[in-house]
Amino acid sequence: MKAILVQTTCSSKEEAKIIAKILIEEKLAACVQMSEINSFYIWEKEFCNDEEILLSIKTKKENFKKIKSKIKELHSYDVPEIISLDINDTSKDYRKFIDKNC
Repeated sequence: MKAILVQTTCSSKEEAKIIAKILIEEKLAACVQMSEINSFYIWEKEFCNDEEILLSIKTKKENFKKIKSKIKELHSYDVPEIISLDINDTSKDYRKFIDKNC
């Protein structure tokens, strides 16, 4: 089983909680963490500085396409951030936790 970390940002805690809850309930993620962040970027030629909620989603690599689809379905942004990062090293027990809960 290959584990990955998926990241997305949300405009509000409410939106982030909805996405996290659905991913967990549908067994697409083993764990989702929320963090408040400040994002700086250019959107439509304008400089933006927004408070956002970062979701860190731990899951199996095989779930990525379904997670990406679910985020696009539930997200308020036109172009949501959806990034997948390979988890190269973790404890055997944590890998079992991901495998069991997805």
